[in-house]
Amino acid sequence: MIPAIVAALYGSSRHLISGPTTAISIVIFGTLVGMAEPGSAHYIELAMILTFITGIFQFALGVSRLGGLINFVSHSVVTGFTSGAALLIAASQLKHVFGLTFKNKPEFVENLQQLAINIGQYNPRSVTIAAVTLTAVIVIHKLKPRWPGMLIAMVIGSVLTASLGWNGYGVRVVGALPASPPPFKLSGFSLESIKLLATPALAVAILGLMEAVSIARSIALHSGQRIDGNQEFIGQGLSNIVGSLFSSYACSGSFTRSGINYQTGAKTAAAAVFAAVLLGGILLLIAPYVAYLPMPSMAAVILVVAYKLVNFHHIGDIFKVSRSDTSVMVVTFLSVLFLELEFAIYIGTLLSIWLYLKKTAKPAVLTKVPEPITRKFVTNQSLSACPQLGIVAYVLCSYILCRRADFAPKSAPSGTKQTHSCCIQHKPHRLSGVRIV
Repeated sequence: MIPAIVAALYGSSRHLISGPTTAISIVIFGTLVGMAEPGSAHYIELAMILTFITGIFQFALGVSRLGGLINFVSHSVVTGFTSGAALLIAASQLKHVFGLTFKNKPEFVENLQQLAINIGQYNPRSVTIAAVTLTAVIVIHKLKPRWPGMLIAMVIGSVLTASLGWNGYGVRVVGALPASPPPFKLSGFSLESIKLLATPALAVAILGLMEAVSIARSIALHSGQRIDGNQEFIGQGLSNIVGSLFSSYACSGSFTRSGINYQTGAKTAAAAVFAAVLLGGILLLIAPYVAYLPMPSMAAVILVVAYKLVNFHHIGDIFKVSRSDTSVMVVTFLSVLFLELEFAIYIGTLLSIWLYLKKTAKPAVLTKVPEPITRKFVTNQSLSACPQLGIVAYVLCSYILCRRADFAPKSAPSGTKQTHSCCIQHKPHRLSGVRIV
């Protein structure tokens, strides 16, 4: 709630809603699970420190006017990372679906091995609760897609568990949440904690900025707003710095919440502020009832979230359109599964930048020759070149001309066709801000 308010007040987008995202959550969990027991006081303390350092990195990048660096990173990095994170999330939740109690491992393969070893001790009641919840989510989504299917499904799972008394037969429940505002504190901050968490904090900062800026720009294509990447960096940085002081872990832009915010008619950032305040009041009212929420129900809902993380349509487009983006996506995906999560982000980002520089560093050279009838210079390999005078044209990139939303002119010139993803020019125009041609 606090990060959403701060990001709305200091960010550039009028529609972006910040909050916890699945991709960042899995990075934080994978980073800290080997340092402290999840849910313990030390684990929460490390998460707050990691969030604070993440905010410092993001704020420094924004103040230094380095927001343009994100333009050199392909969105395939985010696609590959979120797809790999979806598998990690699913693997970590299977133990709750089957009612097992082994300790989760940060590695994908080790989690599957632990599941295979302990599967014989599964709890049939937990499996039943998970199956009922999963079925309810799917049915509600098919019949009433506008209804809050996940919330209704968890209520059904809670009622079923409580009415049958299964929480006394090995079906674990979440437990009561504190019905009070988050306290203001930041403890445990030391030089040792900075050394320990600086590297993963930088990875979380990069991932969060890529998510926030890409979501803000995608909505700006519909709203017509001009996005300032540097200001968005500052807003995200301040939201994580202030949020860490109120027991919030690292946040970024949420596409679902931001899309709903725009579709429901939000015109200014005040919509995000009012939504956060109302959410705080609602949470204080329902906090005692969360005690009855069974872990298998929550795990089933998280499995649905993990499935929705995988953008199959976008993945198919990447495979069809670009070999380089495909390689970036596949390498990032495999790195998430078999390497440390922060290194997966670094690998995908550096590979994306290297491929971009490789393409733009060697422009194609085309020979221009006079057309016999009109005498205009054209590119035609079948015509003979003039032996006395040679004219060449340098082609910087062999891609469709695509202008970025934050550099697009306020009024598009005549002859311009607006599309969902880019502004294609049918006649020459100023190319300021063009990254890929």
